[in-house]
Amino acid sequence: MKKSISLRVNDQERNLEVEPRTTLLEAVRDQLGLTGAKLGCDIQVCGACTLLLDGKPVSACSVLAVDAEGCSITSIEGLSQGDTLHPIQQAFMEFGALQCGYCTSGFILTAKALFDENPKPSEQEIREYLAGNFCRCGCYQEIMQALKNVRREG
Repeated sequence: MKKSISLRVNDQERNLEVEPRTTLLEAVRDQLGLTGAKLGCDIQVCGACTLLLDGKPVSACSVLAVDAEGCSITSIEGLSQGDTLHPIQQAFMEFGALQCGYCTSGFILTAKALFDENPKPSEQEIREYLAGNFCRCGCYQEIMQALKNVRREG
C-alpha cells in the first residue's frame, strides 16, 4: 500500500506516493526525475547516491523515502542558480575533477556539506569527510585540487 509523503526538494515542496520499501534514491530519481545521484554499490559504501538530507550527506540508497517525510532534500540539480554553477561545481570543472561523472554529484554534495560546516577545512579534514565517496576513474588528485581551491576562494 502506497503512502503519501511530502518532501522539500531543492527548495520546492513535493508530494509523492511511495511504497514503504521505496528508497529516497528511487523516489528522487524515478518519481522526480532528478537523476544526478546514481545507484552505485547499493550498500551504502560508494557515495554515488549521496543526497543532502537537512544539509547532511546521506547514502540515499539506504534511506527509506517515508523516513524522509517532511525533510529538506538537496540534489546536485539544486546547487546551481540558473546558468551559474555552485563554486564547488565550478572548481570541479576547472580542475578536471570528473571523468565519467558517475561519482561527481556525491563528491560535490558531500563537499558542500563539509564547507557549510567548516568553510576552511584542512586537507586532512577534506580527506576524512570524503572518505565514503569513491571514484573509479581515480580523479582523487584533481578532486583535492578543486576543493583546496574552493577553500582558498571561500
